[in-house]
Amino acid sequence: MTGKHTPSTHSPFQPSSEDITFCSLRLLRSRRVGPATYHRLMREHGTAAAALDALPEIAAAAGVTDYKICPEGVVIAELNSGRANKSQLLIAGQAGYPAALNDLSDAPPLLWALGNLSLLQKPMIALVGARNASSLGTRMAKKLAADLGDAGFVVVSGLARGVDTAAHIAALPTGTIAVQAGGVDVIYPIENSALAQDIAKSGLRVSEMPMGVQPQARHFPARNRIISGLACATVVIEAAAKSGSLITARNALDQSRDVFAVPGHPFDARTAGCNMLIRDGATLIRSADDVIEAVGQIAVQPIAERPVPEPKPQRSLRDMAGLHAQILERLGPSPVAEDQLIRDLGAASTIVAPAIVSLELDGRIKRQRGGLLSLAN
Repeated sequence: MTGKHTPSTHSPFQPSSEDITFCSLRLLRSRRVGPATYHRLMREHGTAAAALDALPEIAAAAGVTDYKICPEGVVIAELNSGRANKSQLLIAGQAGYPAALNDLSDAPPLLWALGNLSLLQKPMIALVGARNASSLGTRMAKKLAADLGDAGFVVVSGLARGVDTAAHIAALPTGTIAVQAGGVDVIYPIENSALAQDIAKSGLRVSEMPMGVQPQARHFPARNRIISGLACATVVIEAAAKSGSLITARNALDQSRDVFAVPGHPFDARTAGCNMLIRDGATLIRSADDVIEAVGQIAVQPIAERPVPEPKPQRSLRDMAGLHAQILERLGPSPVAEDQLIRDLGAASTIVAPAIVSLELDGRIKRQRGGLLSLAN
């Protein structure tokens, strides 16, 4: 496409890859369509084009009047911006999309990618930790990243200050993937601009956000699930008792990935989260050899040869809408513990937790200190 979207000359029963890309992006960018809704629509309607046709009726049934899907001009502008930035759009279910994300219930339907796509086919380890990392934490991150890279692993992190930066720099010669909270063309923090350019040359930068989007606080928890989802294991090097790194670790556990932690001195607040993880069952890590031994053979298998996970039971849009309504009814301005909310609902945590994440990403509920939940203002 150049500046406008023209109908394909292909048979309507065989949409072109351009049509699939256009409709998939338009579906995801439509109002009230997040990752979970996108995947349900695709399961129920088969194609993005069919789901787009059904959206107004679905919205009307949910009480939303005058619903309009994302304008074509918005989609064209984003696609043109991606081309100008030399980025590629990876679509769930299509060639090139990272297989490691296929078993996630909230997998990003689309990813903008800039750099070496072949890294997505290699075994990956996530390294995360404190932005205000200590000298020792930074050295540990560099050593782990370099040694894991030499052993054939791609290092995944979030391009943040501190541990993330150290891990990316050390893994540049062997391969590193930066998962960004904003658009793939927006560098944050700004001091990592040179590093981001180096990663685009020899590594890979990815993001599920539209081109040009500036990262906001609510984007980072969503970013973290992609970091842990891409990797077969997550290593936490330094983390405070309440930190984004612990969110990544929790995501990894929810995604049935291994979680490892580097121990720290009890008096250092930057290592309190790591010590808590170890206390609660995470594997203690002293070196890359510990990671490699713990991960085992599954990590070095080509992704195509790894065991396919059992499909998870899916729920209809109506069921999920009902669950969302129940969650919102039980929340108010006063924070409530997530475990208590799940008990009150009387439903399995594997069903409620993704719904909570979906509402959190939609900005309808917010997570307070200590993981407590309340309605968004």
